[in-house]
Amino acid sequence: MKKITVLGAGMVGRAIAIDLAKNYSVLSADISDENLSLLKDIPNIKTEQANLSDEKKISELIATADCVVGAVPGFMGFKTLETIIKNKKPVVDISFFPEDAFALDELARKNNVTAITDCGVAPGMDNIILGYHNKRMSVKYFECLVGGLPAERKLPFQYKAPFSPIDVIEEYTRPARLMENGKVVIKAALTEPEFIHFDQIGTLESFNTDGLRSILKTMSHIPDMKEKTLRYPGHRAAMEMLRDMGFFSEEKISVNGKEVRPLDVASAIMLPQWKYKKGEKEFTVMRVTVEGSENNIQVRYTYNLLDYYDQATQTSSMARTTGYTCTTAVRLMMEKNFSRPGINPPEFLGEDENNFYFMLDELKKRYVIYKATREEL
Repeated sequence: MKKITVLGAGMVGRAIAIDLAKNYSVLSADISDENLSLLKDIPNIKTEQANLSDEKKISELIATADCVVGAVPGFMGFKTLETIIKNKKPVVDISFFPEDAFALDELARKNNVTAITDCGVAPGMDNIILGYHNKRMSVKYFECLVGGLPAERKLPFQYKAPFSPIDVIEEYTRPARLMENGKVVIKAALTEPEFIHFDQIGTLESFNTDGLRSILKTMSHIPDMKEKTLRYPGHRAAMEMLRDMGFFSEEKISVNGKEVRPLDVASAIMLPQWKYKKGEKEFTVMRVTVEGSENNIQVRYTYNLLDYYDQATQTSSMARTTGYTCTTAVRLMMEKNFSRPGINPPEFLGEDENNFYFMLDELKKRYVIYKATREEL
């Protein structure tokens, strides 16, 4: 049985380990014994408590692995991926680190390592969809609308996060890069709000966030591209107010003689209100639109995803949609021999028709279903 090491046993890392254990021998490593305890007694999973910021320890954990999954927090992601590549192990990464993954492309090529990065739901499946169509038509417009939301709306935030509030807040403070008329433009996060209707959910509000990532480089020939985050109406305005008042600032201020970052205070206040309770229902919604010329016909492809918390397995939708995209990419490596040396953002996976439908079919088996429609314009 082939061996997979999963670095990180958070919400998504655990879902990845459990899914991969159906076909492989899995070693799950994390610094948290509490996280690892949730994987106890699951067949084909071994756990090990470890400091994943220790390069030497990572090397030990992955020494006998046939493939590695990087599921550590974003601030650790780049260095962890670099260590994996130095150890010459194929890897699928979902840490979504802020650094440019292509900075490791030469190292990966030198070590003949296949590294798939940003392989979640978005970034991830939206890139794969774009990569597929980019090879088969002249794409002129790409849009991804995506959000993870609690099933129950509750003021004042109308939102909850399955991970640290700081990671979410960064989406609201980091300038958004979009492609407009063939040029990269930078706009403030939370700008250009739109109300959009989704079947079974109702009206949501979209706004600019910095989610295009690698496709700004790999798909720079497409003149118009944007990614927008979805929330319940009202959440955006509340976050904009807090941001503009300075609550999300990383610059320290003095409070009663103590130096504190407003961001840390805001995060500490939000954490108990944003944290999901065990068994609490939530969902992931995504709409990907690709427009352009196909065989001299102007067409629009639309992919809709609506995925809910799985009560039977007590797996969150965000863990399912992100984690199972990752595990399918691992299977693509292990079973379909995807082995392109270097850094591979997800759009590279989608270029091959067999890879594209393998990804969709494997996700469908796990009831993560993308419904596609085609229109002639």
